[in-house]
Amino acid sequence: MRTYHCFWLLFWAGQPHQSFLTPLFERTSGFPEKEKVLVLSGNSRQDLHRSKRSWMWNQFFLLEEYTGTDYQYVGKLHSDQDKGDGSLKYILSGDGAGDLFIINENTGDIQATKRLDREEKPVYILRAQAINRRTGRPVEPESEFIIKIHDINDNEPMFTKDVYNASIPEMSDVGTFVVQVTATDADDPTYGNSAKVVYSILQGQPYFSVESETGIIKTALLNMDRENREQYQVVIQAKDMGGQMGGLSGTTTVNITLTDVNDNPPRFPQSTYQFRAPESTPLDSPVGRIKANDADVDENAEIEYSITEGDGYDMFGITTDKDTQEGIITVKKALDFENKNLYILKVEATNTHVDPRFLYLGPFKDSATVRIQVEDVDEPPMFSRPAYIMEVKENVPLNSVIGTVTAQDPDAAKNPVKYSVDRHTDMDRVFNINSGNGSIFTSKPLDRETLLWHNITVIAAEINNPKQSSRVPVFIKVLDVNDNAPEFAMFYETFVCENAKAEQLIQTLSAVDKDDSYNGHQFSFSLAPEAASSSNFTLQDNRDNTAGIFTRKTRYNRHETSTYFLPVVISDNDYPIQSSTETVTIRVCACDHRGKMLSCNAEALIHPTGLSTGALIAILLCIIILLVTVVLFAALRRQRKKEPLIISKEDIRDNIVSYNDEGGGEEDTQAFDIGTLRNPEAIDDNKLRRDIVPETLFMPRRTATARDNTDVRDFINQRLKENDTDPTAPPYDSLATYAYEGNGSVAESLSSLESVTTDGDQDYDYLSDWGPRFKKLADMYGSMDSDKDS
Repeated sequence: MRTYHCFWLLFWAGQPHQSFLTPLFERTSGFPEKEKVLVLSGNSRQDLHRSKRSWMWNQFFLLEEYTGTDYQYVGKLHSDQDKGDGSLKYILSGDGAGDLFIINENTGDIQATKRLDREEKPVYILRAQAINRRTGRPVEPESEFIIKIHDINDNEPMFTKDVYNASIPEMSDVGTFVVQVTATDADDPTYGNSAKVVYSILQGQPYFSVESETGIIKTALLNMDRENREQYQVVIQAKDMGGQMGGLSGTTTVNITLTDVNDNPPRFPQSTYQFRAPESTPLDSPVGRIKANDADVDENAEIEYSITEGDGYDMFGITTDKDTQEGIITVKKALDFENKNLYILKVEATNTHVDPRFLYLGPFKDSATVRIQVEDVDEPPMFSRPAYIMEVKENVPLNSVIGTVTAQDPDAAKNPVKYSVDRHTDMDRVFNINSGNGSIFTSKPLDRETLLWHNITVIAAEINNPKQSSRVPVFIKVLDVNDNAPEFAMFYETFVCENAKAEQLIQTLSAVDKDDSYNGHQFSFSLAPEAASSSNFTLQDNRDNTAGIFTRKTRYNRHETSTYFLPVVISDNDYPIQSSTETVTIRVCACDHRGKMLSCNAEALIHPTGLSTGALIAILLCIIILLVTVVLFAALRRQRKKEPLIISKEDIRDNIVSYNDEGGGEEDTQAFDIGTLRNPEAIDDNKLRRDIVPETLFMPRRTATARDNTDVRDFINQRLKENDTDPTAPPYDSLATYAYEGNGSVAESLSSLESVTTDGDQDYDYLSDWGPRFKKLADMYGSMDSDKDS
């Protein structure tokens, strides 16, 4: 229902006369309303105290959303200068003047031509003026007035979001804040209750409530459990007019999710689990999986498993699969069916993130019993030790037992075992083993000085199932025996001066022994018995494994004896005692007074004569150059072509042209010696051809010498004539190959082979008529025809 208000606008005139408010009774709508008049009053020029404005400020009010068919009446302008004779004209300007608002220029009535919406524009500012219609001059100053649009409840409340999403932890207390919703109303909040919004809940009770004035949603039910229900949809209504009947309303949806808290302990679905594991299961291999269920999610459902007690506490371990939250039972120690075939464990599952607020619900852990049955498998033999170390003396006789390895089948069947040596570890077959009892013995002599350690591998396999086998390393150390005599540490060759004095040291000797000595070697030196009395030198043992050679006499003569050979006996101190006789070579040399050698027959040893480095390099370079020369000469000899049977310089009558490549052909003139044709006098007619043997020997016939500057053509014709008339000339042939030029050739084919279709059509009898030079061909082809006939 619209309510129409009447406004009396009173203006006080500045002159002494009274201004009247003239009511108008015409209406543009069917609703009676009081006249709204804006009175214009002129200024009194006789008033000397102050000057007042002729028209007073006022404002009009207009309802929005007018639904009538006629223009909506706004109000009326009236000037006190208006005598009613039509001499004044009212003009309107400003917001919407002439379009939205129009004025009757005679009466001053203002009307709205369109439907107005306060939410689009609540206030319009206009300017009014009265002018003299005849002169066009204003009779009143221009003044402003306001048209305010009166609000009606035409907008429903609108929420800022169509859908709200919120979450709260489960098991929250009553009154826990969830979310706040907000709705706005476009109507005027200062006029009536059109914009006063009240909130209420349409859906979501009894779980949630909403504050009517603030729109805050809170929990209304205690201990809401996510595991029972996780999602809630709440519908909130916002209604204007303070929620009274007739007000407009809008709704929104709030999706509320309960987040998880750790309020549920893990629980095993069964109290006992049973698994089987072969005794051959490798370490750290899984035996089985168990899982405790937890109704919570994410980190609240994380579980840690542990073995708390049981006879397999140290035999098995358990870990947690982070992806599936399962407990994986693994083997920590090797299983043995023969030793123990059943293990009982107690496994506990505990939450890793415990919320202290819910400890009153009980302990957040659970336990279950796990029984693991060990299964028997056919195992390979097992050695009594992981490795064997044996010792043997190097002088032990062949086939001597040096030790024994032992292996047995760990299974209950106790299958017999046979032994063997892995020959990849004993390629020389130095050792062997008794396949029945595992005793290892030597099969070849040992030598500690050659090889101290022998590392072999022994294989033990079941006789019934050779695939079941085991290996064990055996380390054999060869012990030393004194079987090597000491010897000189180096080859000793020294000299003595001719003028040497008696008891003069000329050489110090030392010795080595290949044998090993725990207390260190002790060598003794002495002269051999055959040289002890007749030697010109003496030997002194220094008792520190060295000895010195001293002169026995004063002078030596190199011309009498240039070299002395001194036999020395070296003995060790081990058992059995080993000794050897070594020889020291002593040369007699001429020396100066200081004992420095000058010359002796051993000078080549002391001052070796030889070539310098430069000379050796020069000799080496000469040898290399010589070898390169020989190689090049041999290569050139290989590449040289064989000398042809017919040399062009020796025979100018005929020339055999060889075409052994695709190029050249008859245009290749390198095979011809044109110079010979141009210098016929250089020909030696006495030379015979070497490609054939003439049937009869005739004395060569001298031909007339061609004159100088003879043309080549004349020369050839002359020679051709001479040979045609010479009966003694052997039949020389010239071979020329004519390639078939093709069907389109003007010359056609020159080959006689295509003149007939078969060889049988050929008749070679005419060759006999061509003279002695074609006798050979006649005989050849004639014989071929006779062979075919036969």
